[in-house]
Amino acid sequence: MAIRATVSRFPIDADAQEASGLPWGVTVSPFSLTDENGIAPVYGNEGHLLPRCENCWAYFNTYCELEQWAWNCSLCGTLNGLTSQAIARYSHPQSCAEMMSSFVDLEIPVDGSEEEAMQARPVYVAAVDLSSSEEFVELTKSALLAALEALAPGSLFGLATFSHKLGLYDVQGPIPVVKNIFIPPEVVDGEPVTPPIELEDVMPLLSFLAPVETCKDRVAAALETLKPTTSWERSTAAGQGVEGVFLGGRGFGVAMETLLNYLGSEYGNTFALARIFAFLSGPPDFGAGQLDTRRYGEQYASKGEDADRALLPEQTPFYKELAAVAVQSGVCVDIFAVTNEYTDLASLKFLSIESGGSLFLYSNTDDSTLPQDMYRMLSRPYAFGCVLRLRTSTEYKSGHSYGHFFPDPQYENVQHIICCDSYATYAYDFEFANNVGFSRHSEPPVVQIAFQYSVVVPPAETSNSKLISSSRPSYSVQRRLRIRTLQFGTAKNFNELYDSVDSEVILSILVHKVILASLEQGVREGRGLLHDWLVILTAQYNDACKLFPSQNGASTVSQVDVAFSQCPQLQSLPRLVFALLRNPLLRFHEEGVHPDYRIYLQCLFSALDPSSLNRAVYPVLTSFATPDKLAYPRHSLSRAALLTSGSPIFFLDSFTTLIVYYSSTADPSLPFPPPHDCLLRTTINKLKQERSITPKLMFIKGGQDDATAFENHLIEEQDVDGNGLTSIMGFVSFLEEITHNVLEYMK
Repeated sequence: MAIRATVSRFPIDADAQEASGLPWGVTVSPFSLTDENGIAPVYGNEGHLLPRCENCWAYFNTYCELEQWAWNCSLCGTLNGLTSQAIARYSHPQSCAEMMSSFVDLEIPVDGSEEEAMQARPVYVAAVDLSSSEEFVELTKSALLAALEALAPGSLFGLATFSHKLGLYDVQGPIPVVKNIFIPPEVVDGEPVTPPIELEDVMPLLSFLAPVETCKDRVAAALETLKPTTSWERSTAAGQGVEGVFLGGRGFGVAMETLLNYLGSEYGNTFALARIFAFLSGPPDFGAGQLDTRRYGEQYASKGEDADRALLPEQTPFYKELAAVAVQSGVCVDIFAVTNEYTDLASLKFLSIESGGSLFLYSNTDDSTLPQDMYRMLSRPYAFGCVLRLRTSTEYKSGHSYGHFFPDPQYENVQHIICCDSYATYAYDFEFANNVGFSRHSEPPVVQIAFQYSVVVPPAETSNSKLISSSRPSYSVQRRLRIRTLQFGTAKNFNELYDSVDSEVILSILVHKVILASLEQGVREGRGLLHDWLVILTAQYNDACKLFPSQNGASTVSQVDVAFSQCPQLQSLPRLVFALLRNPLLRFHEEGVHPDYRIYLQCLFSALDPSSLNRAVYPVLTSFATPDKLAYPRHSLSRAALLTSGSPIFFLDSFTTLIVYYSSTADPSLPFPPPHDCLLRTTINKLKQERSITPKLMFIKGGQDDATAFENHLIEEQDVDGNGLTSIMGFVSFLEEITHNVLEYMK
């Protein structure tokens, strides 16, 4: 569990926090293998016996004062008694994890009998869009073949298809058999229509879900039978629409609703976690949950609507309500959209992010990394049925929580996460609970994160040999409780506060805030919030460092320290804010940002850890003298940096894309592309292995190849992309504008 704070020394009170101009909060990656310093938790058992505070329900930890018969809670100070069992346990401190470390991972008993614990086979269902092209179907086949290689023996796999009908495959016999039911239109004679038959009556669930270890070849054979439905077949089934326009035949909403109900009937019996992989080639346009994609286009000109605002909210609550069904059914939904047409991901996204899944967007089938992403996603460990809880000491509390989770309807600061891998990151911001703050005589501030989760344990790893069945490899569910308790210092003055800044975490909190502002009030408002924040921070910093003259003298441009020269920890922030304003996440609609791509970035950025997000917003540019020799580890993103370095080879990492660029003046004898055994290739391979998604890799030879993809990342130049928009400015101009705004603010 990695926890990083915006400031490692907390502000002393609300006034200090307000005057600093800094956001105050933490990011949490609960299922990461280690903490932020690379230290693993201490593992133990009997987590259900861990003492809890009678007042605030915090867990006992190493910061608590332990007496012979009682302990003081490190969060609220309450004195709690110890049971005789706990007294005996803590008389041998080296035998229990919670006495050895403030970062523990404890096994807790699973509810139910041993037989129930054995019914823990992971379930995966692929739902393939057949209202699509041959290329889409071939790409999906490749992705599912990769997925089958990644799935562990003991997993159950089901194959479904959807168009104007929903198909279920039985692959457990000698020949794959598909059974179809037609998806009804959304409304007939003004009344909503539901599928006339239950899927369980079409095919029993255990006939649909095939064991991977015995049916892999049959699943592969079934995949070979997949063919796109013809446009004639779809339009005939869908019927003629209004004004003679044929309606589509992609009944995605009904297919998802029906599959969730199908799987949900066996939740806790056949499976403890199911995942649906939904492969989508365009917008749902038939049956319940269909989306009107006409809202994207020239209609805004006639309606006078703000496109940057209108395309961000969902147009129907259907998929948000479906996400609640998925959570209740213990099903995580991953959406893989392979399309360049408007699909309204703003409406669809809730189904994936609130169920703990991911949203992937690929603009075409030619260079899609879908098969690699599928394999990567299924190869890494994950937790499921998770409950995340944050507690703080009494002086402060959590204000907002951010991330892909389902908030508990009853308890504050409790989030439910259906599926969580080691990369998934969440964020909280803090506020003071009273006007006193952390008085100089009080205990240091404490934050405690409790993460209760389940993992599927293969037979070889089960601690109880009785669970191993001789008939087939029986997986068991292991329930665990991971707890991390952290104590922070407080800053006596602004210098201490500014010196303790973690700029990457500040960027994370800012990204969450501007995404929220964009969704509620539009992109323009999100941009304004970010710009104003930097102006206020710069003004507060200058004021705290006494850089402005007395009230009598007028401040001038030269007196404003916009580069934070007296505080190294803050120096990267202007560049990060500038880069974020230039990112498609916050670019205007008229600048050519596709609304689905913006939604995809919102979903991606709001789940990344701070270091990855930092790279996605402000890419890392490195130079090499040769493919085997590093020249400079970091450059600013400008043409000037390229020219002055004199290096022939540049490597740019923007998280989703890796670009190797050979300068037009590079020595022709340098091998292009770089050989597989060189330092540069080793660096690339290492980065690809560490990443949560598969980055695209590009090789560009300056003077010969189109270098647009590389040059578009050189954001510090004036009007880099050549579109002539007045909103585009270089970094130097941006700093000048901030300086003038600071002077206005300080008047």
